[in-house]
Amino acid sequence: MNHTPESIKQTDLMLQLAQQIKNWGRELGFQQVGIADTDLSQAEEHLLQWLATGMHGCMDYMESHGSKRTRPAELVPGTVRVITVRMDYWPDAHDAEAVLKNDNLAYLSRYSLGRDYHKLIRKRLQKLAGRIEGEVGQFGYRAFVDSAPVMEKPLAEKSGLGWIGKHTNLINESAGSWFFLGELYIDLPLPTDTPARNHCGTCQSCIAACPTGAIVGPYQLDARRCISYLTIELTGSIPVELRPLMGNRIYGCDDCQLVCPWNRFAQPSAEPDFNPRHDLDTAQLIDLFSWSEQEYLERTAGMAIRRISHECWLRNIAVALGNAPGHGEVIRALRGRLDHPSELVREHVTWALNLHN
Repeated sequence: MNHTPESIKQTDLMLQLAQQIKNWGRELGFQQVGIADTDLSQAEEHLLQWLATGMHGCMDYMESHGSKRTRPAELVPGTVRVITVRMDYWPDAHDAEAVLKNDNLAYLSRYSLGRDYHKLIRKRLQKLAGRIEGEVGQFGYRAFVDSAPVMEKPLAEKSGLGWIGKHTNLINESAGSWFFLGELYIDLPLPTDTPARNHCGTCQSCIAACPTGAIVGPYQLDARRCISYLTIELTGSIPVELRPLMGNRIYGCDDCQLVCPWNRFAQPSAEPDFNPRHDLDTAQLIDLFSWSEQEYLERTAGMAIRRISHECWLRNIAVALGNAPGHGEVIRALRGRLDHPSELVREHVTWALNLHN
């Protein structure tokens, strides 16, 4: 193929811009920036197979957008590249494993303890887009942070940010997996990065550690059994057979990441916004169970926890109290919610009390 001086110049400009974007991204607080093309055909095949098994449970949104999820240019016309970013979130919090071992404490997934990451990362992505615009003029883009039909993990893998591990989370060989992802869909033909190589090897620690056996095989997650799904996505009754396996986990679950050997390289977040609010890293189950709906709304304002209702909050804690030692305070707290207006709450409270009879 013959390259004209103009095409060579254009290629050089795109190379320079790609490097500038990565520098700007780091200045904005992202630990890594990558660039991927939009070919997600392999991920699309895997997604369709997973949906066919029904393992997505009640997450109908996983299939309701058709091929827009796996074909970026259908979601945002004109998209030819995706800029992916990652931001560490491991907070300055009480030891996670110590909380899991204390049946009287509430365990919340480490990502949810501080400020809602969606807004924070989206604002940084908008700033990144602004810097690009300042360099090249107006261009087509759209920012996403876990907020639309976007295959964020396959895109991050393609752009070199890490590989999808056997637990289906993204792992980076120098940073573990405690990070958020975000994307900029763009219409600029930037050079792409080399996809990350998988380094899970023969390790199956995450599979063995899952409390409910939700990781049914390497790279296969049955969301219907996953505690994150049960406590966040599911709005109805939690299957009775899974409740005893949930322990004191009331919002999400980190077990598969806590045992991952690659997380020995994880770094604490540099973002103070991700540090715990309202002492939620050491909160007593009984105290959280006493929150009125107004208290719940006030204390979870600006946090990812707000994704669930106060009703589901009480449902989750009722299960944890059922799994806790049945001392007098626990019994009194549960009995205090027996006449709750929600049938869902009453059902889980009754279940918990029956365990302590």
